[in-house]
Amino acid sequence: MNIRWDYLLIPSFVVSFVLLAASQLTFLRGSLSSDLGLGMLSPTIGAGNYEVLFTDEFYLRSLWLTVKVSAIATLCTLLMSFPVAYVIARMRSRWAMVMLAGVVVSSFVTIVIKVYGLIVIFAADGGFNKLMMALGVLDQPYTIIGNVTGVVVGLMQFTMGFGVLLLYSVVRTIPTSLEEAATIHGASRPRVFWRVILPLSLPGVIVGSLMMFNMCMGAFTSASLLGGGRVFTLPVLIQRSVIVETKYGMGATFAAVLLVSVIVINLVSVFLVKRLRAARLVIA
Repeated sequence: MNIRWDYLLIPSFVVSFVLLAASQLTFLRGSLSSDLGLGMLSPTIGAGNYEVLFTDEFYLRSLWLTVKVSAIATLCTLLMSFPVAYVIARMRSRWAMVMLAGVVVSSFVTIVIKVYGLIVIFAADGGFNKLMMALGVLDQPYTIIGNVTGVVVGLMQFTMGFGVLLLYSVVRTIPTSLEEAATIHGASRPRVFWRVILPLSLPGVIVGSLMMFNMCMGAFTSASLLGGGRVFTLPVLIQRSVIVETKYGMGATFAAVLLVSVIVINLVSVFLVKRLRAARLVIA
């Protein structure tokens, strides 16, 4: 008798799907109700909240800022985490596992502690400004509090550990014999990377990039603390609408637009990747 172990996944899938669907349906239902004040919602259903959002330039800029900051943070994280993942994956000493364990442990540290660590490091009298001013690079202290740069740095720190772990598993699937064969035939290290490592790791890189982008789109702590009340991404607006202004309808509208935006961007990315792969096969 063959046991279908995959059936054991059904209960967890059902529970996860119900929780996700229930929360999102609550947001969608609330987004169709206008705010009456004091947390009360109108019983009538309409698209007034969406009209306000898509006709207000401030809200549209916030939506674009959320996408832009998430894309920049994802790209920077990818550029920094891939070399680290590659080096750890190709190391043949026991230090590889030690370094990988360090990445895993750092991922367990809550993002609030990480953000406050960044605030201490980049403070006016912090280590970064002291070093840069001692080297003559900066004439006056530079701060990452209250600007987009700080939010990007915070999002990078939020997703860096995840990116290294994911890309490490991707690089481990590429046989080292392929790199050695390319090197024997005269390929330089940059050419080996461009013609061997990158094409073989591209599917995993794309999946990892989309996952990191999704994490950045919904990240609130980095944008709130490092933004200093000046960088208004959609998660920050959701928090302000629900907690500060008690406008649950508008907050639900922001959440619904954020969800739909993430889904659309992911679908478009997958479609473009498929088109590029099909065009490459045709050319080949």
